[in-house]
Amino acid sequence: THRRRRRRRRRRTMGVCVRAATVDDLWAMQRCNLLCLPENYQMKYYLYHALSWPSLLQVADVDGAVVGYVLAKLDEECTDEVRGHITSLAVVRTHRKLGLAATLMRAAHKALDECYGATCVSLHVRVSNEAAIHLYRDVLEYECVDTEAKYYADGEDAYNMRLTFGKGANVGDEAADVIERVVIDP
Repeated sequence: THRRRRRRRRRRTMGVCVRAATVDDLWAMQRCNLLCLPENYQMKYYLYHALSWPSLLQVADVDGAVVGYVLAKLDEECTDEVRGHITSLAVVRTHRKLGLAATLMRAAHKALDECYGATCVSLHVRVSNEAAIHLYRDVLEYECVDTEAKYYADGEDAYNMRLTFGKGANVGDEAADVIERVVIDP
């Protein structure tokens, strides 16, 4: 019985590592995107991000399986300052409500700040995505700066949200630690 309890305890505890993605993670990131989001990208788009801004792709890894990712980049249209942009964030349904999305975002914020000296980061979110809006506005302290009509292919509007670095505790705080232990109850 002692051995059985110990084995059961091991199954409930998993290590989640949030780390910079590698080229070997791109297929798993695309699979995660296809499972989670209506906006999907061709593999060449992931490869372009990986080659252009390798430190801005982060994955949540559980025993070698990618269960979430954030795809970030630099805003190429801005010439007067360095700005980041979050292209896509996804966490598979089985690993939601664990804080992984916030941890992935903070890792991207940290990389934008430390590697590129970005002053801010922006993103677009569907106006109907209440969970994501809560994460961005209430947890990560993004501000809504505009609403873009019919931004998405299906005609839905998007909020354009922005986080200016130096406001709040979003870059370099202890929440940006990229290795976590997560306990899952069966």
